[in-house]
Amino acid sequence: MSAVLVEEGVDKGAIWHFGEPSKEQRALQAGSAWADLSHLEVIAVSGEDRLKWLHDLTTQFLKDLEVNLWKSAMILDPQGHIEYQFNCVDDGSTTWLVVDPGYSEALSTYLTKMKFMLQVDVRNATAEIAVLRAPGLTTEIGGPFALVPRNELAQMSAHFNSVATQVGTWALDAERVAARRPRIGFETDHKSIPNEIGVLNGAVHMNKGCYRGQETVAKVFNLGNPPRRLVMLHLDGSDVAFPAKGTKIENNGVVVGFIGTVARHYELGTIALAIVKRNTPTDATLSVDGVPALQEPVL
Repeated sequence: MSAVLVEEGVDKGAIWHFGEPSKEQRALQAGSAWADLSHLEVIAVSGEDRLKWLHDLTTQFLKDLEVNLWKSAMILDPQGHIEYQFNCVDDGSTTWLVVDPGYSEALSTYLTKMKFMLQVDVRNATAEIAVLRAPGLTTEIGGPFALVPRNELAQMSAHFNSVATQVGTWALDAERVAARRPRIGFETDHKSIPNEIGVLNGAVHMNKGCYRGQETVAKVFNLGNPPRRLVMLHLDGSDVAFPAKGTKIENNGVVVGFIGTVARHYELGTIALAIVKRNTPTDATLSVDGVPALQEPVL
């Protein structure tokens, strides 16, 4: 079957599936799958001060980042709210930041304003570089990934096709939800702080120096729990349609949160990541647009 494309949302135009999503998910699980993620955006940061500079600006420990080692990171606002989320890798001369569609322009502008007198250069490299999900067992940040010059994309895609099964975002989303990996704009809103979404000691390094928003992260971590938490929901799968991103979640008629990514997993059925109020009983059967949902706490 030919590729079915995503018709709306930030991944619009990306491949959704090839007609056999369960088969694609099994290939992904086995490490014998690859995916075209060329709709994602890429920022290039070069200059000898780049790693120390990114280390100071982000939630991740990056000042001695090993070459070809992928890391996830975030940039917070002064109040600790999540502004940007990205994966990054350094090739020895340039650090590449991979962001969701729609974020590269604003992030590039912010980074450029923060250069001051340091030897750092920032450019939007989306037109030059494409991202692929390479064959291999899934890493903790959803890789392995490959960065490919766009003029070599067809050649690399043909090579990956010769050794692995191409999959779409259906399989990738199902794997991500099952692994409880949140995505900006799906499991976050304007109030989200890292403590709510399960990224401490992941995208947020807990033993590095100060960065913007760090006081909020440390205060909530040391003195108490955030007001909301990430959960995985098991939804009644009898309804063919998925609840839309942002759909309100209710407990006995009271709104307690919102739904993020919904996926149909080949083993777990219809699952979703969601943000709910921390005081919501974990054994409560919730309702998402009239669809019953059982919780599996992540935090």
